Amino acid sequence: MPNDEEVQLAADAFRLLADSNRIKILWALLQGETSVNCLAELVDASASSVSQHLAKLRLAGLVTVRREGTFAYYAAADAHVRRLLDEALFHADHTANEIADGQPHDHRRPATVGART
Repeated sequence: MPNDEEVQLAADAFRLLADSNRIKILWALLQGETSVNCLAELVDASASSVSQHLAKLRLAGLVTVRREGTFAYYAAADAHVRRLLDEALFHADHTANEIADGQPHDHRRPATVGART
């Protein structure tokens, strides 16, 4: 059984991921480092909204920021974020397409799922 602190941290991470824009932002960041304005364009949201999402994701340790002069560039924090998002999107693909465990399918589908709007 995980301890209470681990359970709380996991619950906090899932709570932050319970937002479609944050999932899109993380998916974009898994493709490479980028700026708030680029992310805003990619997820079709305002830069202000994306900035607020990034602040929350950064505090949760899911996103890192690198500053270069007056610019800030964001990236997914580590491989754990990739695995977490891959599993969530893989599960969504199974649910949306009613794929049973053990049924043959393309394991690369989450990239397609992430591209849907």
